[in-house]
Amino acid sequence: MPTLKAYIFDLDGTLIDSLADIAESINRMLDARGYPRCEKEVFKQMVGDGMEKLVERALPEAARSEELIKVCVEEYRAQYDLLWQAETRPYEGIVEMLAELKSRGVKLGVISNKAHRFTVPMTEHFFGAGVFDHILGQRAEVPRKPDADGAHEMAAFLGLQTDEMAYVGDSGIDMQFAKNSGMRAVGVRWGFRSEAELIECGADLLISRPAELFDLR
Repeated sequence: MPTLKAYIFDLDGTLIDSLADIAESINRMLDARGYPRCEKEVFKQMVGDGMEKLVERALPEAARSEELIKVCVEEYRAQYDLLWQAETRPYEGIVEMLAELKSRGVKLGVISNKAHRFTVPMTEHFFGAGVFDHILGQRAEVPRKPDADGAHEMAAFLGLQTDEMAYVGDSGIDMQFAKNSGMRAVGVRWGFRSEAELIECGADLLISRPAELFDLR
């Protein structure tokens, strides 16, 4: 197995605990339309597939027309613009882990199904500009995870092969993404999804603390 030269991370549920701000932004959109709110814990299963799927899942079933979903996505996006810094914070030990990996000379990246227009400023806000070598959020022209295109784009930018990279995430989609693209699949136990889901979807390794990444080679 090739030596790892890069660690690529999911964002929500892996680097940052963003659940409260996502939930409140969706719920304010629902409030404005007179729809019932969703409990915060439900969002752990609703996030991960991009904004459109998140909004669709939050809306009452009778309201899930394609046209209304598009309108509600814009309303959610406007709310999230206001709220994404309210309660979102890096998970414990993440900042220190990134600094240590950076000091070892490995490349760092982010690939998220969160919209690119949020992924880049949020990552730089919480971790600083220049910590990550490349940041990729969801863009219309690139299929979202678990499709492998984003991984190949990242590898090309870093000048690496995908098997020289580990992908670190908290969901089954993340593990499938890693396996589909030839990256090593590292599941985190502190995120939104269950350990069983990570294992079922092909995790090569599960970690309970960010510092456990230092033992990978």
